Amino acid sequence: MSEATSHSHKSHKAEYFKIFFLLTFLTIAELFVPKMPWTQVAKGAALTFLALVKAGAVGWYYMHLKEETKWLKFIALIPISAFIYAAVVILESTYR
Repeated sequence: MSEATSHSHKSHKAEYFKIFFLLTFLTIAELFVPKMPWTQVAKGAALTFLALVKAGAVGWYYMHLKEETKWLKFIALIPISAFIYAAVVILESTYR
């Protein structure tokens, strides 16, 4: 018989709870942003930034992007670059 290799399973429960509480905190922060005495543009930017952070945390931890190859991480960043391009084009046309 060949020697069996044992692979121990590492629990991710603590890490998942940390991310869950981070997402909860960010969601609560999103509820307070509309009540802030900021301009509409600042409120929109803050909500967009919070949404991107939340999406990144979900992708990085729950979708296990942190364990993927560099090429797959790059592919996952393509939609973010498309968003940045669209935001720049929209802002440029708004302030023209």
